[in-house]
Amino acid sequence: MNPDFSKYTDGLIPVIIQDNITGKVLMLGFMNEEALQKTEAEGIVIFFSRSKQRLWTKGETSGNYLNVKEILCDCDSDTLLIKASPCGPVCHTGADTCFNEKNPSFSLQKLEEVIINRRNHPAETSYTSSLFAKGINKIAQKVGEEAVELVIESKDDDEEKFLGEAADLLFHYLVLLQAKGFQLDDVINVLRKRHNK
Repeated sequence: MNPDFSKYTDGLIPVIIQDNITGKVLMLGFMNEEALQKTEAEGIVIFFSRSKQRLWTKGETSGNYLNVKEILCDCDSDTLLIKASPCGPVCHTGADTCFNEKNPSFSLQKLEEVIINRRNHPAETSYTSSLFAKGINKIAQKVGEEAVELVIESKDDDEEKFLGEAADLLFHYLVLLQAKGFQLDDVINVLRKRHNK
C-alpha cells in the first residue's frame, strides 16, 4: 500500500471509515503521512484535524475509538478505506454514523472489541477496566461465581434471571480470555478442529 500524499496540495488524503462487520460507512476524515503511520502503529484511527491543525485520535475525549481491522488504498493511490470496529457512536452528535444512519450491529465480536478497548485504554468509571486492574485471579473467581449462579438459576423457571446469569457468565468469560491473552476466535478454532475430525 503506497498512498500518494503529494496528489493534494495540503498533503492530506481522504479516508473513508467503514464498519468491518456491517459494511456501513461511518465517517470521512483526512490523514497526512504521520497520521497514517501512527494509525498503523497504534491500531486505532488517528486523523489530521483540519480545524485543530494537529493529529487527532478519534475517540480521544469520548472513548469511542475506531479499532483498525484493515487499511486499503484505492486504485489511484489517493484515497484510503479503513475497515474498523467502533467502540461506540461515531458521530459527535451521538449518532451511529456521521450520515445519521443506524448501525445496529451487536455481536460477541463487537463486545470483545469493547473489552479489548477497556483493557488497552482503562477508564475509571468502567467496570470492565476495574476487572483487569484486579488481575487474573479475581477475574477467574468472578467467572466461577457467575457459573455457579447460572447453575442455580437453571433449576428454577425464571427465564429472565436464567438468561441474565447466562449473559453475565459469557461476558466475564470473554474478559478472562483477554486476561489470558486469547480471543474468542481462538476458542472457535479449537471447536472447529474438533468438529472437522
